Amino acid sequence: MAHLVEYANAAHDTGARERMTQASWYLYMLRCDDGSVYTGITTDVERRFEEHRSGRRGARYLRARRPTELLYATVVGDRSAASVAEYAVKSLEKSQKEAVAAGTLLLVDVLERRARRRSQRDRADRSVT
Repeated sequence: MAHLVEYANAAHDTGARERMTQASWYLYMLRCDDGSVYTGITTDVERRFEEHRSGRRGARYLRARRPTELLYATVVGDRSAASVAEYAVKSLEKSQKEAVAAGTLLLVDVLERRARRRSQRDRADRSVT
């Protein structure tokens, strides 16, 4: 399993191997047996995947939809950055999540778009008050 994380990271990020040795948070996506895509964050992708597969300590969503494969995993930094990335990816449509996993849509682009929309919304809110 660990090699899957390494390959998923290396495919999109040349500095991933160096960051993997640090205590970092990961964003990961799993394919479920019903075809859906589950997104989560963790400090240990292999452990979390096994927790999901076993049904113990796994997410409630995955108890009815068993995870079948790790689609994507990447280091995203600290817990705060991981939570922001998780929210952004969970807001995507399934096809967009699969594009992130395939590398045709970069996570950094997803996060930049979200930041731009948030900035525009904040400016609009300030102009109203």
